Order: sequence, then C-alpha cells, then structure tokens
Amino acid sequence: MVGLVVVSHSERAAEGIREVAAEMAGDVSIEAVGGDPDGGLGTSTPVIQEALDALADEKGVVVLVDLGSAVMNTELAIEMADVEAEIADAPILEGAVNAAVAATSPKATVESVLEAAEEAAEISKL
Repeated sequence: MVGLVVVSHSERAAEGIREVAAEMAGDVSIEAVGGDPDGGLGTSTPVIQEALDALADEKGVVVLVDLGSAVMNTELAIEMADVEAEIADAPILEGAVNAAVAATSPKATVESVLEAAEEAAEISKL
C-alpha cells in the first residue's frame, strides 16, 4: 500500500488532517509531522525524514504539505530518505483525503495516489 505523510507548520494541524483522512479511508499508513523541534510553528527536515523512513515498507509515499518551507524541507528529506516519495501539488486537507481513499485500492501506485491528491485542487467548495 502507498503511505502518506502530512507535513504542516503546526503539529496539531498535521494531526487533525491525518485524523480526517484516516476516518475517510480506513486502513492507510499516514504519518503526521508538524512544528519545529522546540514545539513552535515550523517544519524540520530530520523529522520529516523520520516520517518517510517509518513508511519504508510501503509501496512508496505521497507527501502533502502546507506552506513554502514545508515544501523545501520535504524536498531535502526525500533526498535523504530511503523511500520513493513524491510531493503532491494539492490543498493539504482535501488532497490528503483524496490520497488516503486512493491508497486503499489494491492497484494503488505512487502515481495514482499523487494524481488523486492533485485532483483535489479542482474541487469547488461552493
């Protein structure tokens, strides 16, 4: 199964997004990371790498991110991690839900889960 990592500047936001996505999808491996190592807002490359490495047994990982430095730190973490991973260009909550549901398919690949996450950018809320 393809795993997911949710990266937010806020630990609580990352946990909340994981909770919503897991509720919608069921049995999907989702790691949530957020905040800096001192408990403040921010992201940390080593912590993101740990989350990626925790999913090394999955068939790859799709990462959902919130703001600018989350992208930069995730790109660095992917370079250092020992897992196939891609960052989704998607709204973080809607993308995480779409990705989690797509990841439950027995035929799911990193590409198909990434595509499902990115389709969330086209969903109108009104």
